[in-house]
Amino acid sequence: MKEQKKTLHMAGKLITLIQLILAVGLIAVIWNSGLVPTKYLVAIIIVLLILFGVTFGLQYVKNKVYIVGIVLSIILSILQAIGIVYMLKADKLMADVGGANYKTDNMIVVVKKDNPASNLMDASMYRFGTQTAVDQENTQTMLDNINKALGREVKVEQYGTVQELANALLEGRVDAAIYNQALDGLITDSIEDYSDKVRVLYHYGIETELEQETADVGEPFNVYISGIDVDGPIATNSRSDVNIIMTVNPNTKKILLTTTPRDYYVQIPDISGEQRDKLTHAGIYGVDASMRTLEQLYGIDISYYARVNFSSLVKIVDTLGGVDVDSDFEFTAGGYQFKKGMNHLDGKQALAFSRERYSFEDGDNQRGKDQQKVLTAILNKAMSPAILSNASALIADVSDSVQTNMTQEEMAKFIKMQLNDGASWTIESQAASGNGDTQACYSSGDQPLYVMWPDEAVVQSISAKMNEILNGN
Repeated sequence: MKEQKKTLHMAGKLITLIQLILAVGLIAVIWNSGLVPTKYLVAIIIVLLILFGVTFGLQYVKNKVYIVGIVLSIILSILQAIGIVYMLKADKLMADVGGANYKTDNMIVVVKKDNPASNLMDASMYRFGTQTAVDQENTQTMLDNINKALGREVKVEQYGTVQELANALLEGRVDAAIYNQALDGLITDSIEDYSDKVRVLYHYGIETELEQETADVGEPFNVYISGIDVDGPIATNSRSDVNIIMTVNPNTKKILLTTTPRDYYVQIPDISGEQRDKLTHAGIYGVDASMRTLEQLYGIDISYYARVNFSSLVKIVDTLGGVDVDSDFEFTAGGYQFKKGMNHLDGKQALAFSRERYSFEDGDNQRGKDQQKVLTAILNKAMSPAILSNASALIADVSDSVQTNMTQEEMAKFIKMQLNDGASWTIESQAASGNGDTQACYSSGDQPLYVMWPDEAVVQSISAKMNEILNGN
């Protein structure tokens, strides 16, 4: 009996030492993350040391109280291990999501759905088609890749636009079409059921490094939020259906959300020259092209971007336990009924609410306002104490659906500032507007498309409000 008690005492001391090692590990992980303010870190260290002192001291008590110390030490060790895993996950999320300094053009070879070729080698004797309207550099890079893979130069026929190329493929004038997958949306806008008539035979990703601006998240800054709706890696270039500029002033704790309609008829700097195009088409050429377009439109500087896939909206809202959104109208969308006034929305409902435009007289303008409402609800929920109970699941859900050029260190600094002062934020919103028209666009050739001419007075007012927030007024 005496030997058994001695063995238990030794085991208890060993377990408390493991507890101490895990405590040191947890402190080190928290310190390296840069997420926790110093005052909280000091408090955590003191609490962990006191708990170690209690559990270790209980091992020297003669009666059976030392068993309580062993049980308590085991529980604390498990909790500290969970804390280490959680902090490492948070660190990995910021590393995966942040610091993105490249964009990807996914070049593809497309054939008709019933084409017998199963790989690129089967298509070595095919007539390939390309388009010359846009993206010629990437097209040539893709052709070089195909020629190298096949060991010969393929036969190529050129067409003016990607729509003409798609028609040539469907009509059998070429056997395969080569183009940037980001142009798919332009084709499906003009050719009904195009995606059901073709399949991708081969694809090749071309990565381009983006210039990184230096900024300080402790000072006012702008973030471009781009909402896309595509499969595949989040870095892949795509039309941007949601275009929101988030103006953030950490000093005054103010956020201004500015929505610009996807059909805004604008010039794309370094791409379209004097010719105009839809804002959504700027995304075809990369998130940097969209940022330059909005910078030129409003006369501002945008330091950061965040690209969000629509699928991530569902995950984020559900993980947060739903959001409360105030609707301006009663309407039906996506099989859901929304009432005028406050609605508690789950992920799928929030997505349907954000996408709808046909139910409103103001169409795309109202959709932009509704997207702002959903984003505001997400921000309010994410900056509340409720986020703490859902943070682990949120980390696991969004890492493959969100991309930003904000570095891991910058994100940690911003989170640390928020935890340090715990202040509430004031969120305001505004939306650009204009007049509808039908015009040719740079990316779509001569095909007339619906566009929205910017209202210059509204644009100037929006720019003034942004600068007001940035200047702390």
